[in-house]
Amino acid sequence: QVRLVESGGGLVQAGESLRLSCAVSRSIVNVYAMGWFRQAPGKEREFVAGVSWNGDSTSYADSVKGRFAISRDNAKYTVDLQMNSLKPEDTAVYYCSAARGYRPTADINDYKDWGQGTQVTVSS
Repeated sequence: QVRLVESGGGLVQAGESLRLSCAVSRSIVNVYAMGWFRQAPGKEREFVAGVSWNGDSTSYADSVKGRFAISRDNAKYTVDLQMNSLKPEDTAVYYCSAARGYRPTADINDYKDWGQGTQVTVSS
């Protein structure tokens, strides 16, 4: 059974940083690409960042490029999202997800397993 558990969300002020972490099931940790998505109230879930199965390739949404960094440590069964220079528009529930393939994509349909989400709130 695949299990993804996010942590690290919270309330911060604009310009501050947060680091999200996703604990990943041992069964998939070194097999599939992983991604972070977010969903703001009244909006659709959107891609934020993705990383390949071995960490050698990453992909980012234009809105977070240069501010966010995704990484994975398969030995520790974790996928992290470092978020810097946070903006109020980054406020959302952030979800960790396991892809169907080995390379990161921005297409939500390419992801098959989801965590329960962690709330990130950025005040102005």
